[in-house]
Amino acid sequence: MTFRFPVRIYWEDTDAGGIVFYANYLKFFERARTEWLRSLGLGQQRLREQTGGMFVVTDARLRYLRPARLDDELIVTAHLQETGRASLTIVQQALLNYEQAPNQPPVLLSEGTIRIGWVDAASMRPARIPNTLLEQLS
Repeated sequence: MTFRFPVRIYWEDTDAGGIVFYANYLKFFERARTEWLRSLGLGQQRLREQTGGMFVVTDARLRYLRPARLDDELIVTAHLQETGRASLTIVQQALLNYEQAPNQPPVLLSEGTIRIGWVDAASMRPARIPNTLLEQLS
């Protein structure tokens, strides 16, 4: 199942050329992953408090296909691709949502594969993802 999260583009998201600064897609993807977890009842602060562990990004691979601009509405997705004992691989997309033409399908702007690892929050050392958490994710 693919999680969808709306993002509006503001001045602060754009560069001098009036398009979304490339690094901001990482922020949009982070927000979508966080809200995906929250939608499953897995708030990250609560996870840390209850388990002593937390997720950290260990690898990010992005492709940029088309620019987003000021006032655009994006749909940012998160889809769990692979689950390991200590990491998750999540495929994400940023899609332009045409508000004025609702019958037109969203256009792919950027896509990425993000790997997040589970670590002990105190030591920052890799750890196994708790089984109860893995069950909630599947």
